[in-house]
Amino acid sequence: MGFKGNKSSLPSKTCLACGREMSWRKSWGKNWDEVKYCSQACRVKKPATGKFMPAAAGQL
Repeated sequence: MGFKGNKSSLPSKTCLACGREMSWRKSWGKNWDEVKYCSQACRVKKPATGKFMPAAAGQL
């Protein structure tokens, strides 16, 4: 049986690479504070500064 609770009440945070919102996952339970990226692909293309910067902001 899977999770039957209210998934909207789970904590979430923003991916530093793509800016998408990511929800808490059971596999991230022990290190949720250290999770920064939503996927392996985003971890590979992580920004050099470590902070999310939208593409539009860099073109000012």
